[in-house]
Amino acid sequence: MDEDTRITISQLRERAGQFMARVPHIHRLGIAFVDCGEDWVELMMPYSTELVAYPETGVIASGAIFSLMDSAAGFSVLVARGRREDHATLDLRCDYLRPAEPGKTVIGRANCYRMTRRVAFVRGIAHDGDPDNPIANVAGTFMFTGAGA
Repeated sequence: MDEDTRITISQLRERAGQFMARVPHIHRLGIAFVDCGEDWVELMMPYSTELVAYPETGVIASGAIFSLMDSAAGFSVLVARGRREDHATLDLRCDYLRPAEPGKTVIGRANCYRMTRRVAFVRGIAHDGDPDNPIANVAGTFMFTGAGA
């Protein structure tokens, strides 16, 4: 690998907001970067009435939480790879454990725990303030789609 193409964690932290602002659905959902490490990413999605599935409950729609977790998982692949390389969600399972509490920001944290030449494996949780009481668990795979994959 050419060292000039590597992206450092501090560069990723600096550029995360710019990258996320260019993805329309991320921007529309209000998803924002929180932090990252060598193989993990944490994003947040502030509560909004526009994300509510049923107004009488105030609970955020499951699709919005799935989008948050797909974004966190995909971004964790970029962080773990250490360079920009096109990849696509191959499979993402999301087990909902409970509804998000109305009015609370949802945090999505994902880590890329294994990577082969063509596939990255991820897992993560969504929570609304207490990681020990998750809203959802996710597990998935991402496929590298570039010419070098």
